[in-house]
Amino acid sequence: MQHTSTSPALAGTPASLSETADNKAFILFITVVATLGGFLFGYDSGVINGTVDGLQQAFNSQSAGTGFNVASMLLGCAVGAFFAGRLADIAGRRTLLQAAAVCFVISAWGSGVADSSVEFVFYRILGGLAVGAASVMAPAYISEVAPARYRGMLTTVQQIAIICGLFMAFISNYLLAKFAGASTAVLWLDFAAWRWMFWMELLPAVLFLLMLLFIPESPRFLVLRGKTALAKTVLTRLYGDIAATRKLTEIQQSLEGNHQPQLRDLIDNNSGKLRRIVWVGIGLATFQQLVGINVVFYYGAVLWQAVGFSESDALLINVISGGLSIAACVITLLVIDKIGRKPLLKWGSVGMAITLALMVLAFSNADQDANGRLLLGDWGIVALISANAYVFFFNMSWGPVMWVMLGEMFPNQIRGSGLAVSGLAQWSSNFLITMTFPLLLSGIGLAGAYGLYTLGAFCSIFFVAKMVHETKGTELEDMQG
Repeated sequence: MQHTSTSPALAGTPASLSETADNKAFILFITVVATLGGFLFGYDSGVINGTVDGLQQAFNSQSAGTGFNVASMLLGCAVGAFFAGRLADIAGRRTLLQAAAVCFVISAWGSGVADSSVEFVFYRILGGLAVGAASVMAPAYISEVAPARYRGMLTTVQQIAIICGLFMAFISNYLLAKFAGASTAVLWLDFAAWRWMFWMELLPAVLFLLMLLFIPESPRFLVLRGKTALAKTVLTRLYGDIAATRKLTEIQQSLEGNHQPQLRDLIDNNSGKLRRIVWVGIGLATFQQLVGINVVFYYGAVLWQAVGFSESDALLINVISGGLSIAACVITLLVIDKIGRKPLLKWGSVGMAITLALMVLAFSNADQDANGRLLLGDWGIVALISANAYVFFFNMSWGPVMWVMLGEMFPNQIRGSGLAVSGLAQWSSNFLITMTFPLLLSGIGLAGAYGLYTLGAFCSIFFVAKMVHETKGTELEDMQG
């Protein structure tokens, strides 16, 4: 992947003029609205964490069945991510986010009322379609409206929103289970607490749907569809009249001679093989999951109960992890446009490899009680600190930076298709990791499972060093694949 130099301002126009003309308040408003999709992405992913016991009891499922109930959303995520990129090139970025919002609302309601495993899986897959679409479209949309000099910072807000969603889901789960006495106990209106955990998502889902009515369509999509006048209006509102004229010309030039986007654009015309930039996107998306982060997100309560903590304490540990995650993302937000994407990925991989190895060491030295639960003893503090340090390293690196890079690294012509393939790879890997964890837990144990995730983190160091190129400060129109 190569990048040309950033296009100069119009002759005779001071560079500072276009900068001071940015409508920062409007750009920030758009970012906040778009990242509500990220908040719901996180909430929908995290809410399942506190409902595992309830699902097992309500649907009488064992480890494989529970794994599928938890991971079923990810099937929808893979499909949603794949088709969102392509459909967004046809219908628009905002339109896809609106469709995702509707799916969030229906899924939150349906997951709570489900009376059978089949019904529950249906609503979770529907929610997965929404999460998949939001996961690729929100960062892409933000990248397409944000100026290059602070695009990384604004796109990182997406990951903060994801973590905030996870954090709020963990807090909601903890409080609801505490009020009821347990996640499986009856709370209000004769419904168990775990059902209310899903229904709490209705509040942000409805807000997201309403707020999307107040943001514009991506100007790059409008140019792609030939709506130049409307694109100029949006660009003027974003950057001011002079900068809008320059940016409109740059977008038109970047698309000049190109046909409507299609999946075959991902194939290099000279070699007949998949473009290298696409392999980088697939690698970034896959390695983000191979380090096992979503085992912590989806099975955190189960994990800590497996090593001897009570359900209440396990849910509280999730809340602490969520707070650390937000702090890590804020650090990344402040430095990503200064030090770049690649250094954050590299040092995040190193940190995760070390902390995962320490967790493996702790789990390997644990004893077992009569029920098969691990007794960590003096190793408990090592496991707890290492797990939270691991979450911190992930959320200052691969968590936000992977989404930032996927949203900005592809040229305009193949952004939708590149996101589609990368999103499919990300959520397919997510499904594989999530589905197999209960089986690994009962098969090779926590130490064995986390040994595999340690290997993934170690390999990601070399992937970043060899394959990933810096995109800091590069205009989207200058991205080359």
